[in-house]
Amino acid sequence: MEPNGQELTRWKIHGERLVDDTRRDRVSIASVELPDGVKFEQWVFRIRPAAMMAVLDDQDRVLMLWRHRFIIDRWVWELPGGYVNPDEDPAVTAAREVEEETGWRPLDVEPLGSLQPIIGSADAENRLYVARRSEYIGEPADINEAERVAWIPLDTVRDRILKGEIVGAASQVALLHILAFYR
Repeated sequence: MEPNGQELTRWKIHGERLVDDTRRDRVSIASVELPDGVKFEQWVFRIRPAAMMAVLDDQDRVLMLWRHRFIIDRWVWELPGGYVNPDEDPAVTAAREVEEETGWRPLDVEPLGSLQPIIGSADAENRLYVARRSEYIGEPADINEAERVAWIPLDTVRDRILKGEIVGAASQVALLHILAFYR
């Protein structure tokens, strides 16, 4: 019910047909009915939660990865992150991924929130964190993660988004949140 006492009208799900189930994703087709009686089928993707972190330094920069994403066949800047292991705290995942992918250990980690980047057809929660400090611990453990690791001035983020260099939803949300509330 809404706060004003009105009943909410929900879509009805008459069932889901499993298409594929892997260690990270579950894909199905749901039979759905809208409140006006219209029925249709909808692809549904249930993706393991992911965690990402924006690591900041005292020079107003953020630690980012320059990566090729084969699905869209583009080079893009992204925040470090990865899938949350079962029974692992998402903040631990985010910190571990930063270390593995960049060689930097995040300190003073705080939650920024979470988002669902494709909510119309997927449950793919992305948990976001920020670290205000870090320490260099050595070369990245996984050389396949990025072509380059760099500290990017926060003042260039909006322009990089406009130029299509930062396209990932979680990276954009975290960075724009930082620009709006953390400076």
